Amino acid sequence: MVEVKPDVSVRPLREGDLSEADRIMRLAFGTFLGLPDPMTFMGDASYVRTRFKADPAAAFAAEVDGELAGSNFVSNWGSVGFFGPLTVRVDLWNRGIGQRLMEPVMERFAEWGTEHAGLFTWSHSPGHVHLYEKFGFWARFLTAIMSKSVVERLMVGEDEPESQWSRFSRLPEGDREEALRTCRELTGAIYDGLDVSGEIRAVASQDLGDTVLLWDDSRLAGLAVCHCGAGTEAGSGACYVKFGAIRPGPDAGRNFERLLDACEALAAAEGMQVLIAGANMGRPEAYRALLARGLRTDIQGVTMHRSNDPGYSQPGVYVIDDWR
Repeated sequence: MVEVKPDVSVRPLREGDLSEADRIMRLAFGTFLGLPDPMTFMGDASYVRTRFKADPAAAFAAEVDGELAGSNFVSNWGSVGFFGPLTVRVDLWNRGIGQRLMEPVMERFAEWGTEHAGLFTWSHSPGHVHLYEKFGFWARFLTAIMSKSVVERLMVGEDEPESQWSRFSRLPEGDREEALRTCRELTGAIYDGLDVSGEIRAVASQDLGDTVLLWDDSRLAGLAVCHCGAGTEAGSGACYVKFGAIRPGPDAGRNFERLLDACEALAAAEGMQVLIAGANMGRPEAYRALLARGLRTDIQGVTMHRSNDPGYSQPGVYVIDDWR
């Protein structure tokens, strides 16, 4: 018997959808991963609400028979864009809804003029990989989601002196736009047009954590956008580096170590016990530096890039991200 595909409509996600969208997301991933209680997926961390608030116009819902059937979110990092989490109600899997939720994503990339687009998905799932191949995305690099306890490092007193780094949240309001401009200049030196100022603004406006600004004298050497604690993309007790970057140059490796010192110091100051960072293995020096620091892989996926473009996932680039 051939299963009839449901009549699906796709529309903007609304604030009133968020609780159900969050429930669907947790149940879908928890079921896929085989958790004994699927609803425990991600614990008290949050993606749905934080990403909706960051850009409501880039959050989409699928409906079947007037009920929410799934959601998807698109992130705009200037010339770079990615999407997810894309999730569909468990009872409606393999019914074409995921494909429908990809349509507004591709439209957004076109509207934004996104040059480098991609996603993070499960490397062991042929179904996920095949879905995204239909839209021109190709699997390239494994990405490790890594973590370590910050306690041992704090006990030996090796933190970067706070005079060498600062918090975006402590800048006077009048200085913030100039700081964002400087951050854009740094990320643009890594990949033309790469801009995470939207992430920095979202962390500040939603009180999700803070952004570390690493200095080399008066010059910005690096930055790290960090979520801290429950209700953020980190979860209780964790400091999650959603994006970290070091200015290219001969001191990049040394400055990357300094940035990690500052992230651990921020985590400690915020009462967090765990540091989480994503390492794309297309950037081998950064991945090896995280390993040497004591971070170990908790989960592993693969990034898929539109048109198989490597983007900034190349040797010599010191960037932390994972596109989840």
